[in-house]
Amino acid sequence: MICPTDTVYGFLADATNKKAVSKIFSIKKRPKSKPLSLFVKDIAMAKELALINEKQTSVLKKFWPGKHTYIFKRILYDVGRRSPQKIYGVGKDTVAVRIPNHEFLNKLLKKIDVPLAQTSVNISGKHPLDKIDDIIKQFGKANILIINGGDIRNGKASKVIDATKDTINILRP
Repeated sequence: MICPTDTVYGFLADATNKKAVSKIFSIKKRPKSKPLSLFVKDIAMAKELALINEKQTSVLKKFWPGKHTYIFKRILYDVGRRSPQKIYGVGKDTVAVRIPNHEFLNKLLKKIDVPLAQTSVNISGKHPLDKIDDIIKQFGKANILIINGGDIRNGKASKVIDATKDTINILRP
């Protein structure tokens, strides 16, 4: 699915569906070595997938929902009802997560109760597309649902923060 977000238009897929996630990589011409990030419905869902301590939780509560994607060490074992091993498109040892500040996406995430693999709408290495006509022209024949939210003005990809170490490192401002 292609959908507007609180940042830019995004490709979205059920992160537990290997075939759907693979389709994002294929359509985008993105190397599988470049992991996708995940939209999650809440901090509890993020904690089922990532090692997040209490100090980090306090920071997340200040910036989520919002335009900050955090990279954490990935949980590689079952910690509850969700199996982190069955999440596709993410890093082998890390996972990037974000709660978007977008009403439709937040309702969708609560309804489906699974993380969504996500990335900007573009061919890998190119600028994200922000005009719906350009998106339809480039990806309209890709057999993918496109939600028309109109053009996005002044869209900017989320800030990406590496929180895998003791010190935080901003990878994309």
